[in-house]
Amino acid sequence: MANSDPSWVVLAHLLRPQGRKGELLADLLTDFPERFEDRKQVFLASEGFSGPASAARAADVVSFWLPVGKNAGRIVLHFAGIDSISDAEAVAGFDVIVPIEERQQLDDESIYISDLVGCTLYDGATAVGVIEDVQFPSTPDGTRKLEEAAPLLEVRSSDGDEILIPFVKAFLVEVNTEAKRVTMSLPVGLVDVNRAAASDIDQKR
Repeated sequence: MANSDPSWVVLAHLLRPQGRKGELLADLLTDFPERFEDRKQVFLASEGFSGPASAARAADVVSFWLPVGKNAGRIVLHFAGIDSISDAEAVAGFDVIVPIEERQQLDDESIYISDLVGCTLYDGATAVGVIEDVQFPSTPDGTRKLEEAAPLLEVRSSDGDEILIPFVKAFLVEVNTEAKRVTMSLPVGLVDVNRAAASDIDQKR
């Protein structure tokens, strides 16, 4: 029997209570925070949730705002029925999700992270590995993304090595999400250097 469970897009990850009336601070995982103005109903679920909507918690967004200072780049969300610190603590750690068919439409030069994950990255005709995630460089304290820094594709090679590849337009040849293929033209030696760099990062963790 075919799996009828919907696919989900993560809009935010709830971190902790922010205030005394049930507001929650969250990591913002969409480039479209304004969508919370148009979308009042979302779902709350544990990280990596892939089940049916009936197994997720429906939630209505009452209000939201974008904080400044040390939490710049994040979002504060207030949901209907979550009106106290204890209510907020009960859903801290959950993801804010919507069905994939309801996600924001992108322009021709943009792509969703979820569409990149699982694609095989090629350097010309040579397969480098499978994209597992995308990193966004941030400040040393992790509170703010560095807008001027290129995202890094986390690529797992056939040998099991992690390789970090800058996802920049200058290297990009083609993205074909239907074929699960991303083709780039990378500078000579970049793969080996970034394989070593990723290894050094793992050893320091």
